[in-house]
Amino acid sequence: QDGDFKFPLESVKKLKELMEGNKHINPRMMVPMGSYSPCQEKHLPEEFRPVCKREDAPMIFRRLSLAAEDDLCEICANAACAGCF
Repeated sequence: QDGDFKFPLESVKKLKELMEGNKHINPRMMVPMGSYSPCQEKHLPEEFRPVCKREDAPMIFRRLSLAAEDDLCEICANAACAGCF
């Protein structure tokens, strides 16, 4: 969950994979991670499309990606995770 947006954990994990896959691009061609948005990715899960319409989309995607690290959501260790309560 991020603000009013709620996403399935599996979709957030896929988002994280997409964002991590972008790290393997030539460093001189890379956009800073803080401003990277996966909206142009053809494999972006459909439920993230509404986020792409927002100006703060890169920040939202970054927070969601961080929330999925180390599967912390599955053990309710991350405050951004919903469904544990």
